[in-house]
Amino acid sequence: MIMSMTGFAAARGALGAFTWAWELRSVNAKGLDLRLRVPDWLDGLETALRADLGKAVKRGNIALSLRLQRGDDGAALQLNMAVLDTVIEALAETERRAEDRGLVLQPSRASDLLSLRGVWEAAGGEDEAAPLAAALKAEFPDVLADFLAMRKSEGNALQKVLLEQLDRVETLAREAAGLAEARKSLMAEALRGNLARVMESADAADPDRIAQELALLAVKADVTEEIDRLAAHVTAARDLLDKGGPVGRKLDFLMQEFNREANTLCAKSQSSELTAVGLELKAVIDQIREQVQNVE
Repeated sequence: MIMSMTGFAAARGALGAFTWAWELRSVNAKGLDLRLRVPDWLDGLETALRADLGKAVKRGNIALSLRLQRGDDGAALQLNMAVLDTVIEALAETERRAEDRGLVLQPSRASDLLSLRGVWEAAGGEDEAAPLAAALKAEFPDVLADFLAMRKSEGNALQKVLLEQLDRVETLAREAAGLAEARKSLMAEALRGNLARVMESADAADPDRIAQELALLAVKADVTEEIDRLAAHVTAARDLLDKGGPVGRKLDFLMQEFNREANTLCAKSQSSELTAVGLELKAVIDQIREQVQNVE
């Protein structure tokens, strides 16, 4: 089955004095964009979570948030003075070098320094940080499973809609084929009349050349190829949906081909009825393309 790029999951957990809340959500995107907001003082946690997400999803704008709190009287975090001193020294050196070159930097704020990675660390040190990180890593697969379940459910709904819309395209293509067949005799009669008028008014013209030009016009007005390609595109789209997996990009490209054939059909129709069918085809194809934007 296909997967939707829309998903959401939330969970809560606790270990000792710590409590936490997960929130994982995603929307559609051209590629894979992972945005994680997790405590940076838990070594290796973000790397592990990012790896798990990268294996599970192929497309989408994914946002993961982990809010961690400590419920006892102790502080959950404390300043790492060594790191803070290093940051301050680096900042002072940067400002000195900028001043030597005539550059004026914006004043630094304490909040800017405190937001840097490594400035904060767990109050309990490794004795608390290591088991806490391990508990969070162990719990995340369940959060991810709930998230993927929603994306799968959304994908199932998308697939049903897309298959119904493809059925509609197939029906309209057959209707267009019938109209194109019905107009053949009228077009042949019109071409014969045009040929007779041209021959009467152009005594010096080459009859073979005139016949070739009229035949070329007839070929340009033939929509058989466009209708055949629409049918082939419908088959290809159904095959992709049956295959499942991350097929969103292929479906999106296929929608461009659908639209090209519908545009050409309208341009070559020379019939109000066939033009109406072509316009309805374009409308349905646009609807399919909107849905495809959410397919992983």
